[in-house]
Amino acid sequence: MRDAGAAAQEAFDRKTKPRGSLGALEAVAVRVAALQGVAVPPRPECAIVVAAADHGVAAEGVSAYPQVVTAQMVANIARGGAAVSVLAREAGARLVVVDAGVARPCREPGVRALRFGAGTASIAEGPAMPRPVAEAALEAGRGLARELAADGIGLVAAGEMGIANTTAASALCARLLPAPPAAVCGRGTGLDDEGLARKVAVIERALAANPAGDAVGALAALGGFELALLAGLVLGCHDERVPVLLDGFVTGAAALAAARIEPAAVAAMLASHRSPEPGHALVLGALGLEPLLDLGLRLGEGSGAALALPLVRSALALLNEMASFGEAGVTDAGR
Repeated sequence: MRDAGAAAQEAFDRKTKPRGSLGALEAVAVRVAALQGVAVPPRPECAIVVAAADHGVAAEGVSAYPQVVTAQMVANIARGGAAVSVLAREAGARLVVVDAGVARPCREPGVRALRFGAGTASIAEGPAMPRPVAEAALEAGRGLARELAADGIGLVAAGEMGIANTTAASALCARLLPAPPAAVCGRGTGLDDEGLARKVAVIERALAANPAGDAVGALAALGGFELALLAGLVLGCHDERVPVLLDGFVTGAAALAAARIEPAAVAAMLASHRSPEPGHALVLGALGLEPLLDLGLRLGEGSGAALALPLVRSALALLNEMASFGEAGVTDAGR
């Protein structure tokens, strides 16, 4: 795999441009080449997976929105009215909407039911879910990755939807990084100062209520059904040598759990953007990832990952189609 990455960089160095002048685009294509073991990977077909679930910790007042919004937004995404729906159309990507455990099941056509309950228990009081449920959600995510790869998908963007899931993600990151709750906890959907302080206090209670264990245990104790499924999706993408574009903080938390379960899985990860959530920069640093975009996005849904899909495809198109110095008859200054 390393040889394929080196070969991809050598191919870029022969293109009609100064060495390294395409910056992050070269790095992305080289990373995909190394993952797939192919010096010049083809431009891939893309899918955006949006996994949704509810969280019992929402009852603690940690979100600016009521829990019913999860089901409403899942329906909106499936109907084509959400930001990620628009961006998926713009990118020409398949949109896969998964109900991993919304409190009120969504019967909307186009929503795939991979449910593990009607929302998790409150992490402030104890585990979000039993460990076997977390393991089942991980396996479902791996299975979805296998299915997408078998259907010709060569690039996956991962997103999520779930009221209070930034609280679960913050608690999970506080445990796995590790880091103080205040260092990873942000305003989510728009909390005021009082709401933010309450959210930090709830995460501190969650960490106290759930003793430390391994990464799967942390997912079960502090995560959510959609987080566990997305962690499995990342692991499955690595198994299939399919690069996975991570969205923001919540998806980053799921990827961090995947990396703690299987460190080699980081090789499949690409960071689409940097969220204003304070924990996201810490997660990206822990994973060793540089984001392609920094637009102040904090929506979730996979919106940032959807925006970055064309950048990854463009990087691979350049590697495939740009002429070399020799092909174009252009003098190479060797710089």
